Amino acid sequence: MLLELRLFFIALQFFTRVPVPAWVGFQPGWLQACARYFPLVGACVGVAGAVVLATTSLVWPPLVAVLLSMAATVWMTGGFHEDGLADTCDGLGGSVSRDRALIIMKDSRLGSYGALGLALVLGLKAAVLSSLLAPVLGELNEAESSHVHQVLLGWTLMALVWSHTTSRLAPVLLIRALPYAGDLDQAKAKPLTTRVSWGSVLGALLCWGAVSLGLVLWVDRIGWPVPTLWLAMGWATLAVALGTWWMARWLRRRLGGYTGDTLGAAQQITELLSLLAWLAVVHPVTWVRW
Repeated sequence: MLLELRLFFIALQFFTRVPVPAWVGFQPGWLQACARYFPLVGACVGVAGAVVLATTSLVWPPLVAVLLSMAATVWMTGGFHEDGLADTCDGLGGSVSRDRALIIMKDSRLGSYGALGLALVLGLKAAVLSSLLAPVLGELNEAESSHVHQVLLGWTLMALVWSHTTSRLAPVLLIRALPYAGDLDQAKAKPLTTRVSWGSVLGALLCWGAVSLGLVLWVDRIGWPVPTLWLAMGWATLAVALGTWWMARWLRRRLGGYTGDTLGAAQQITELLSLLAWLAVVHPVTWVRW
């Protein structure tokens, strides 16, 4: 159990700015083994973003609160995944060779493809979260009497936590499914250049399942509709699975495998897909026949 706690702290230290106790220590092999706790780290990031969103929404409009929440999660992770997304867009945005794409991704400068990809993904996430917080037209007349705003805030907070958790499964699955495509000698985290074990994949799925079960129990306890939560999580899981499958095919075709930057891109893209699916369930489009 002490080793498992150390592995969680190693994952937390690797992906966030959160300080960990000195007694944790470090061994190179732990970095690969800690992959099982990636979803749990995502849950911690999601909870931090949810706390900021819940607090700031008491003072500012939804869009401002959403942007402050996103800023908090970016600060907490040091923009780790967003940087990978930008580098991946720069490297794979144009029609360049595999070797040239890897060189471009190593360049610290931000190109036009990276700027566009980063702006679009972050902008879409802000739009989705703002839409989750805002009542739709049919709910406006009941907003004060039925506390629609508070209910929508609750669903948005759950979406944040669950999407951050689920999107951290994508890198684990890609590390298992694909070989490393970069230069092994220049890799910043060499233990992550080898495939994770099926045990680590199972551990990551168990962590994801534990967070999902926790949300279900919480919704059931407060008397909200559990079937709606199951539906939201189901569609979001499907979206993340399809996004991960597409990323695996794309990376295999373009690079022959994954790099650290592409893992960050996979997390960002699947997080967005999860939020989009969640929005489609909470605020479904109603077609009006004129």
